[in-house]
Amino acid sequence: MKKKIIGLLTLGFTIILSGCSQWIDQGESVTAVGSSALQPLVETVAEEFQQDRPGQFVNVQGGGSGTGLSQVQTGAVDIGNSDMFAEEKHGVDASQLVDHRVAVIGITPVVNKEVGVNDLSKEELKKIFLGEITNWKEVGGNDQEIVILNRASGSGTRDTFEKWILDDANAISSQEQESSGMVRQIVSDTPGAISYLAFSYVTEDVDVLTLDGVQPTDENVTTNDWPIWSYEHMYTKGEPKGLTKEFLDYILSEETQENLVGELGYIPVSQMEVERDANGNIVE
Repeated sequence: MKKKIIGLLTLGFTIILSGCSQWIDQGESVTAVGSSALQPLVETVAEEFQQDRPGQFVNVQGGGSGTGLSQVQTGAVDIGNSDMFAEEKHGVDASQLVDHRVAVIGITPVVNKEVGVNDLSKEELKKIFLGEITNWKEVGGNDQEIVILNRASGSGTRDTFEKWILDDANAISSQEQESSGMVRQIVSDTPGAISYLAFSYVTEDVDVLTLDGVQPTDENVTTNDWPIWSYEHMYTKGEPKGLTKEFLDYILSEETQENLVGELGYIPVSQMEVERDANGNIVE
């Protein structure tokens, strides 16, 4: 009799667990992967989006633009975040993807605060990253060896920097980092260091450089006077549906664009006075 009771209790407990499992599985989720430059915006918007939606989640991960584009193309994730057009990424079939431009971001060269330089010409900056200028004294700074730090291959931030400063040439081999936050920390801690960051990652820990006397500001990006900028894309495989569509509609809403995008160091697309295509041409 005792064995029978224990068996019935075990069966009942199993049914309860099964019911709980089914209830837990009812939650919906969206996964967005890719650009670390776009990650802070998407994470912040995701937190607000989820507040009034119990059981609905937006998972946001970095990994670089190339990773985001590759994974959304295969269907491994719902959204691929990217600083580059899908057409620019080798191996990605852009015809399968739908582009949702959620913001614009400027990118600026940043240096360790002790290098003694605050302005470079585009040609000088190019020569530094090509290894032709190797000491800060060659450009009016301190007698200090230049230490170059790059984002990893596949980074949209790196792709944008090389496109507009190196004319699509490859920077010399150097230390590489996956994370923009880690780039900032290493530049801050390393004498003679130089790299580049999205405006949204710049803090007082590093110095920004002007380029041919032009300041890296949002206003100069909107007119293309500061050329190192890119659209922030959120790609979907085909037209978005369900929770993915709701989230994209939320991030593109007038309220989010006006209240969050600018506050977090991005530029609403609506503020741009110029438009660029995937080839970098200004579109009239």
